[in-house]
Amino acid sequence: MISLAGRDIMHSLGKFVFTGMGLGLLIGITLSMAGIYRGLVDDGKALLENSGADLWVVQRDTLGPYAESSSIYDDVWRSIRGLPGVARAANATYFTMQVRQGDRDVRAMVAGIAAGAPGTPGWPPYLVAGRQITRGHYEAVADIATGFELGDRLRIRRNLYTVVGLTRRMVSSGGDPMVFIPLKDAQEAQFLKDNDAIRQQRERTAANPAFNRPQVPGLLEAVIASQSTNLYVNAVLVQMKPGYEVEETAQAIRRWKRLTVYTRSQMEEILIGKMIATSARQIFMFLVILSLVSAAIVAFIIYTLTLGKIREIAVLKLIGTKNRTIVGLIMQQAVALGAIGFMVGKITATLVMAPIFPKYVLLQPLDSVIGFGAVMAICMLSSIVSIRAAMKVDPAEAVGG
Repeated sequence: MISLAGRDIMHSLGKFVFTGMGLGLLIGITLSMAGIYRGLVDDGKALLENSGADLWVVQRDTLGPYAESSSIYDDVWRSIRGLPGVARAANATYFTMQVRQGDRDVRAMVAGIAAGAPGTPGWPPYLVAGRQITRGHYEAVADIATGFELGDRLRIRRNLYTVVGLTRRMVSSGGDPMVFIPLKDAQEAQFLKDNDAIRQQRERTAANPAFNRPQVPGLLEAVIASQSTNLYVNAVLVQMKPGYEVEETAQAIRRWKRLTVYTRSQMEEILIGKMIATSARQIFMFLVILSLVSAAIVAFIIYTLTLGKIREIAVLKLIGTKNRTIVGLIMQQAVALGAIGFMVGKITATLVMAPIFPKYVLLQPLDSVIGFGAVMAICMLSSIVSIRAAMKVDPAEAVGG
């Protein structure tokens, strides 16, 4: 049987194709929004996986070290290291700042890693160029997304650091690339006050009568000394030996150390269920809005095409064409429009939007399959208005003028 829909499409091919391309750009944005959400989830999982930790020991009653600020003494790791089942325990600090290199700066998460060897919790698990940090001060390993290169000099707070290694996909839960520096340097950058602030605090402390009383000898000196040193980290990262129950060790640390401990599943829930929950709802709302707009556009286009064929539809009815044939004509055009739009949208999202978008966009095949099914469903539902208009056409209009 001759395809009436195909003949009608070929009759106005240019208009139909350009309409499909316009729809495709909208579908491409929709697919990219889904990819942005997938990217947010993948960033959170990558942060946990790259940390190499099975347990995160943080300040009590906080969601640290990624979702909230956390501060614990830097000697806690020694007692945790001696617990049964613990293979490794290492201090770590995390803070986000603008890292300057020359005349430009980059938003990055700075991670302070404890001295050790590759495999130590908190260390980048692999490099794409250069070497790991081997000195106690002023060396850095950066993610390639920062744009830094080997040998670059970075300014973090008051000090300069030389990039000795490059890694890949080391990002924060917000997608910021990471820069790794020695723990002592990170502690100084995060916690230690600048010289002027220390001097002013010493003057305030010395002027406070409470510290000059005879019954507290040496207290003033102790306070001043504590202001010049740093004794805190954000978390202790713990690796477990095979065969040991992670939750049992976590309960022991909570009971005896009076600290909060998160397992990997709990930390994943914090990052994905809490930190990106608002972003996920925003993206979902955008997806709903874009789907409604796409449905409205398809309905309008198909309805316009149908109104342009009122006389032809009347002729078909006059010669005895069945209603299901006319319905098929409209439905096939809607599906063809959706297929062209999805093809253009998929190409646009993959080759244009994903590479240039500032955030990581993860386009999964399953999302594409679901998206294609949704586009086809939207197109078929949107054609109902046009079908109703076609069914109301009077065959007499074929000979009526």
